[in-house]
Amino acid sequence: MNGLGLLVLLTVAGLAHGLWDNCGWSCGLRAPPPIYSPMTVPYGNVSDSMTRIVGGANALPGAWPWMVSIQHPWIRDLKHLCGGSLIGHQWVLTAAHCFDIIFDPSLLYVVIGATQLTRPGHEAQVRHVKQVLIHSYYNSDNVRYDIAILELDHPVQCSRYIQLACVPDITLKVSELQNCWIAGWGSTAEGVRKASDHLKEAKVQLINVQLCNSSRWYAGKIHTHNLCAGYPEGKIDTCQGDSGGPLMCQDKNADFWWVIGITSFGSGCARARRPGVYISTQYFYDWIDLNMRAQTVESVY
Repeated sequence: MNGLGLLVLLTVAGLAHGLWDNCGWSCGLRAPPPIYSPMTVPYGNVSDSMTRIVGGANALPGAWPWMVSIQHPWIRDLKHLCGGSLIGHQWVLTAAHCFDIIFDPSLLYVVIGATQLTRPGHEAQVRHVKQVLIHSYYNSDNVRYDIAILELDHPVQCSRYIQLACVPDITLKVSELQNCWIAGWGSTAEGVRKASDHLKEAKVQLINVQLCNSSRWYAGKIHTHNLCAGYPEGKIDTCQGDSGGPLMCQDKNADFWWVIGITSFGSGCARARRPGVYISTQYFYDWIDLNMRAQTVESVY
């Protein structure tokens, strides 16, 4: 099966396959960089010296159009709680641990299509959260099954700044993907609890899970449903506030992107032999699809 044939869209109706149709039956596609941009290189090809979430490089508007900011009115300053990925017109994929201390999910809302939180722009959209669905096996002590999906109160309208993410099924060979990136509004340095106003991005490498779980690395804390990404020497990583956001890799055979991971945990930020740990979306593909379908059926009846 070729790359385009693998395009998977998680819609409110469940799984779908298709090509670019302004979000109608497409996923993982990005608009070309704006012509007024001072940047002279395409998305996803910025030099490593420019691409640090810890230490910071700003993403271009629309660079990651499925990226969302999950917000809560009681959080100081930017209100940002966690990142997430838009996987359906009314669905966001994120991490379960984001809601460990959220006792009233009805206060949550999601900002979609923004790059700068204090100046989201006319292209941004805001939706309130209708419900939070957390995996029934989620364990906050060891962060197992750290996955959740949010149902929004109204569908999102797609644009060049808002597109749906692709979630891979078992047919994709994730380990062969090479052009991988992380993004988020989290802290730009370890120990700094303030979110970043501007969306940051960084290029990372997928790290062998057995190496990541070895005695000098995470020493058995990595589960079968985890991925590791970063660099052995550290320096580039997700940090506090990036939780729930996507680990994204470009398809080998076509110009679209997969969200292969959800930012879950780490030991500090950007430390050597302590890369970011992510939830494998491929591992939970069936869980995501089943829950979206179930909620759709309930809403119909």
